[in-house]
Amino acid sequence: MIQVSLLGATGSIGQSTLDVLARNRDRYQLFAVSGYRRLNELLNICREHQPQFAVVPAPEAAAFRKQLTEAGLKTEVLEGEEGLVDISAHSDVQVVVAAIVGAAGLLPTLAAVRAGKRILLANKEALVMSGALFMQAVKENQATLLPVDSEHNAIFQCLPDHFGSQPLAEQGIEKLLLTASGGPFRGWSAEALVGVTPAQAVAHPNWSMGQKISVDSATLMNKGLELIEACWLFGLEPEEIEVVVHPQSIIHSLVSYKDGSVLAQMGNPDMRTPIAHALAWPERINAGVAPLDLMTAGSLSFEQPDEQAFPCLKLARQAFKAGGTAPALLNAANEVAVEAFLQKRLGFTQIPELIAEVLHLSQPQPVNDLDILLSEDRRARELAKRSLAHFSKP
Repeated sequence: MIQVSLLGATGSIGQSTLDVLARNRDRYQLFAVSGYRRLNELLNICREHQPQFAVVPAPEAAAFRKQLTEAGLKTEVLEGEEGLVDISAHSDVQVVVAAIVGAAGLLPTLAAVRAGKRILLANKEALVMSGALFMQAVKENQATLLPVDSEHNAIFQCLPDHFGSQPLAEQGIEKLLLTASGGPFRGWSAEALVGVTPAQAVAHPNWSMGQKISVDSATLMNKGLELIEACWLFGLEPEEIEVVVHPQSIIHSLVSYKDGSVLAQMGNPDMRTPIAHALAWPERINAGVAPLDLMTAGSLSFEQPDEQAFPCLKLARQAFKAGGTAPALLNAANEVAVEAFLQKRLGFTQIPELIAEVLHLSQPQPVNDLDILLSEDRRARELAKRSLAHFSKP
């Protein structure tokens, strides 16, 4: 029985993972879970799956232990970041699903890498922030890193079986095409975006996601972070990856080969597909997702992203080219900006403006170790919070 630690069990990726695990109980057992805010949902997960460990924020630990005891459950409660690292590196665990949103997922995901686990990576921010350090740790510890983001998982499925043994350019690959739905505001002008509300921004037309990722999708920052993630995962430069807006979200990404072939991975927009693929790779298991019906899928369309109306994609590309801590600065500023937007303290079009200001005021540093990275992350967040005062409230 394969033991699984699920980081971020109450989020959308966590819920999809639990569904796949429940459909394959003969192969997988939930060893540990973590939750941050929706602890009533975490309690229900513990009732159903009875993991050995559950990690919650330290201030909630005593109350959560009491609830487990009253429910007659033997799940042991661990606390905070230390608990997350423990369940990620635990010797009994074979698979770690890294589904914590944002920079908070960096240290536990790195702990899983250093312990040589199979990591199902949904927390793109961990790789965006630590880049070379992360990939070097994967190599040194012989960890298995499998992307769960639907776009990167699609690319992985379209690559040669011997991917990783040599650079992609030497395997006949011309470029990668990373698809984007365009979010809820595709086709809107920069002027029309000024009055966008949080409720509008989190209403994604195709995918069911958490608030932060939904806002990132609406600004195209999610695609910018995915562009950086793809550069590290596949060893490419930004100019070797083309972002293509595909509103139907049927084709999840493509790989273009030098002989003119273009391979695409298609399917209904359901995160259970990439989760099941990464969980069982190189085998295939039941994901609970209906096969794509081409007769009802309708026409498929493609267009270029509008980087004038949605400058976050350009900012991400520039941050990767700047190197060092620049992607971590970008991510930190974005997390502060999105939180402020959701709290109605920052306008939608001010999100990229705040990020650009933080990048302009910061000098990227070489990433020699994790301490430098975490220090620069904290500094960028403080700078972003101070810079908020310069922006008029929406």
